Amino acid sequence: MASQENIRNIAIIAHVDHGKTTLVDEMLKQGGIYRENQATVDRVMDSGDLERERGITILAKNTAVHYKGTKINIVDTPGHADFGGEVERILKMVNGVILLVDAAEGPMPQTRFVLQKALELGHKVIVAVNKVDKPDARVHEVMDEVLELLLDLDATDEQFNSPTVFCSGRQGTASYSPDEMGKDLTPLFDTIVNYIDSPKGDANAPLQMLVSSIDYNEYVGRIAVGRVEQGTIKVNQEVTICDYHDPEIKQKGKVVALYEFDGLGKAPIQQASAGEIVALSGMSDITIGRTLCAPDAVNPLPFVKISDPTIEMTFSVNDSPFAGKEGKFVTSRNLRDRLEKELLKDVSLHVTEQGTDSFNVAGRGEMHLSILMETMRREGFEFSVSTPRVLTKEIDGVICEPIERMVADVPEECMGSVIEKMGRRKGDLLSMTPMGNRYRLEFLVPSRGLFGYRNEFLTDTRGEGIMSSVLDSYAPMKGEIERRLSGSLIAFESGESCGYGLAAAQERGALFIGAGVPVYAGMVVGICSRNEDMTVNVCKKKQLTNMRAAGSDDAVRLTTPRVFSLEQCLEFLADDELLECTPKSLRIRKRELDHAARMRAVMKKRNQG
Repeated sequence: MASQENIRNIAIIAHVDHGKTTLVDEMLKQGGIYRENQATVDRVMDSGDLERERGITILAKNTAVHYKGTKINIVDTPGHADFGGEVERILKMVNGVILLVDAAEGPMPQTRFVLQKALELGHKVIVAVNKVDKPDARVHEVMDEVLELLLDLDATDEQFNSPTVFCSGRQGTASYSPDEMGKDLTPLFDTIVNYIDSPKGDANAPLQMLVSSIDYNEYVGRIAVGRVEQGTIKVNQEVTICDYHDPEIKQKGKVVALYEFDGLGKAPIQQASAGEIVALSGMSDITIGRTLCAPDAVNPLPFVKISDPTIEMTFSVNDSPFAGKEGKFVTSRNLRDRLEKELLKDVSLHVTEQGTDSFNVAGRGEMHLSILMETMRREGFEFSVSTPRVLTKEIDGVICEPIERMVADVPEECMGSVIEKMGRRKGDLLSMTPMGNRYRLEFLVPSRGLFGYRNEFLTDTRGEGIMSSVLDSYAPMKGEIERRLSGSLIAFESGESCGYGLAAAQERGALFIGAGVPVYAGMVVGICSRNEDMTVNVCKKKQLTNMRAAGSDDAVRLTTPRVFSLEQCLEFLADDELLECTPKSLRIRKRELDHAARMRAVMKKRNQG
């Protein structure tokens, strides 16, 4: 058990793709975690399948390294704005942060968000300019941008004068000067040990420990992770679980097993005192934000209020003609249990039940909810989801909607089309900064204006643009924003698609399916080239009669169908459509499958208009 003086608790915070997880890799290697001959993988902290596939961190994770007799507890955090809730809650567990900034991109919207949260908690900051070995690195300009950001966020004098190190996460080097490459990460480790405070807390006082994170294990159930604020926690100790925001909660609990973080794993320990970050099991219904106290001194610790969700979708039981064919869990009970389980470990998710078989699920952004949907699909769930909707707030009697600060880094020749599209989506241009032969554009745009824009943006910038956004504020509703300029091609009857029917349909637009695919009436099979929905019969077979006409036996040439990812499907959805998610397929369908009923609804709407 390390003494308080020899412990440092830090979180690594940064924008997505600025190299946090890669830097942690090198810190683990140089912190002596691996054996000489041990095989290692890149981005070892991104342990989830989805994290490795997408190359992003989704969950905050703990690890620890030892340096010259000091134990450094490190928390690797996500950089994507949609997982900001993960960052907010773990900042209570640490005493300082390493702010990682890309030497080419500089501070981005999420850098601003996470730094603001760290400064509000009064944490000490170490600025690490990463990727200094990139050919387009502009270290000195980035340093000025970081100082401007600190000024902007009202940093204290001490925070403004934070030490800076210059790193290359991939090379595993750090130095005190931007003009010389280091040999290893010693300057970074030394800065952490000398600058970040050791945790404060009286080891002889009654126990207090705030649960900042939840882990799950099939064998021991739920594992609570947090920092011991004061006192000492021991195995088999009786504790009282309480909540700062709900004084009614006072449950008894017992610490069955206690672990400390060591390298990539957890090591069992008998006791831990104030300042240490530990994991413990034995309490089945422990949740994030609860405090473990000594039974004779119940005093809950305040927990940061997590920012509210900004968008919501309706998850409902799949009621299409193909329901139950591909999924293992299809009932409303399965869906309810799974969403409740997710709520226990994701503090920024909200679920409200709508009737018997649908649930409104609210989150931080499309990415936040699509990751949950993808995870559920892989677990064997089958369900349908509606289009994303923004969550409005009433401020001083005015209905306000969430506004995002969107930063786009685009080639000079693509700038015009991006500004034009943002104008259509009610975005206001804040600044336009040249960076070599590229421009950085900053907009304030309503959250609903960004629905479905990412693919358009990549097309407009020929795949070279980088865009990211973070919630900025709430403002009065900006009026109507047109979501989609194209209609849907809808299957007219149920059956199996065949070449003859598809050849006729592909003249009307781009198809999502090839030949031999089962379809049902009301299923969306493609994008219509006109701004209206069109019904097509993709199951139509050629009549095998002996009548012949010139050219009737030409070979059918089908274009390659467009296959959409989950995010692209969500972006494409119109308000009267649903996305059917199963472990094997993603199908877009109309809410009303019957063609005649849809036509009646359209006529009624026209007559009213």
